[in-house]
Amino acid sequence: MSTETAVKYVTEIPEEEVKRVAEWINTEEYKEKNFARQALVINPAHTCQPLGAELAAHAFEGTLPFVHGSQGCASYYRSTLNRHFREPAPAVSDAMTEDGAVFGGQNNLHEALENAYALYKPKMMAIFTSCMPEIIGDDLTAFIKNARQKGHIPQDFPAPFANTPSFNGSHIHGYDAMLLSILQTLTEGKQLEGRCTGKLNLIAGFDCNTGNYREYKRILKEFGIPYTFLADISDVFDSPLDGTYRIYPGGTKLEDAADSINGKVTMTLGPYATPKTFGWIKDNYSGKHVSMPAPFGVEKTDAFLMKLSELFGKPVPESLKAERGRAVDAMTDAHQYMHGKKFAVYGDPDYLLGYISFLLEMGAKPYHILCSKGTKKVEKDIQALLDSSPYGTDGKIYINKDLWHLRSLVMTDPVDGVIGDTHAKFITRDAKIPLFRFGFPIFDRVNLHRYPLIGYQGVINMVTAICNKFIDITDDTCDERHFEMMR
Repeated sequence: MSTETAVKYVTEIPEEEVKRVAEWINTEEYKEKNFARQALVINPAHTCQPLGAELAAHAFEGTLPFVHGSQGCASYYRSTLNRHFREPAPAVSDAMTEDGAVFGGQNNLHEALENAYALYKPKMMAIFTSCMPEIIGDDLTAFIKNARQKGHIPQDFPAPFANTPSFNGSHIHGYDAMLLSILQTLTEGKQLEGRCTGKLNLIAGFDCNTGNYREYKRILKEFGIPYTFLADISDVFDSPLDGTYRIYPGGTKLEDAADSINGKVTMTLGPYATPKTFGWIKDNYSGKHVSMPAPFGVEKTDAFLMKLSELFGKPVPESLKAERGRAVDAMTDAHQYMHGKKFAVYGDPDYLLGYISFLLEMGAKPYHILCSKGTKKVEKDIQALLDSSPYGTDGKIYINKDLWHLRSLVMTDPVDGVIGDTHAKFITRDAKIPLFRFGFPIFDRVNLHRYPLIGYQGVINMVTAICNKFIDITDDTCDERHFEMMR
């Protein structure tokens, strides 16, 4: 004879009250209270610094990301990258626990460095911190110097390191800090007077779309421009499945990164994700230094190609001109499905500016624009973009707001769709509108990171994804009389 034990709740809430609150959170009254909060963040549209540092570390040949901190923190960064790319994200941790929090993490760091060097045979270990060592003030400079003196790692073994506290900044700041340290380490003593590689050093910033990297490479190949991709994840997180596991499947070659200091041109297309790195490059690298917005949409892609043409004295290839024509044709064929529609958009500043540029070109309206880690400069740049088009006049910018704020916005002032990552799926379900999954992370769909969003092909991909979804909605919701073959 079996018996069931009933669950007794500490507080009984009547169903009527649950229903009342569920309706109330969709009101203007609740929105006012929601926007008045100051000490609480609910569902931020960013991740933490060490995750960005890990992405930068993965992007170099034979490099093992090394977390100075707890195992739980390392698992979070790895699992987030793994779920987005559906590829392994191998990294190690020195497993700090309570003892490390009290006495410091040097012993953990030294033992882990020695073990990781012996077991995984990396060409470089990129070391970055989580919250615990940052709070107690661990001195990585001294710790790593001591590790070399004690023989835990060879004296000449590259071990760049970055302080990446999780409690401030975001993934783009961690990416910037780690990339800067890697380039400083690899290029030390490599600058040669009179030497020029003739190459473009290209920096994409924090970009988790492997299709974008391949598209950049294809464009440069069409131009015939030699390049070094500084932080190349394309093969790392989009490697072939051939039965052999490779712990280091790709990445920028260390010797190429070292020689990049003698490049002809260094260009960042992620200015908001790489300000410290690019500032250091301007002071230390040879050649010209160019910072441009990521080439989302036709206008920004035009500017990117024209700048390449100017810098390297090469005409824009006819093949790319033809691609431009196909992109404009795709936009023209589909513009009626997006024209005049309102969108809520959110994400990192570099991507966010790209989304807005694209929407304005399609005659769509970027309406609610949210950046959960932004600055006054971000806001100013977004506003200038909105002011450049009649379709931007109704756009409202929300800096340092989170996705719970965004929910209030779309429930009280509706839009036709949301552009962002997987985290908005609950919002769009409540609001009964589509979510267009661009950006990072995307956990609930497959292969989207393989479709480029930049360049003319990116324009075609975004037009196709958005317009076909709106057509799907029309087909799914129309009555029998209006279920047409032609749309």
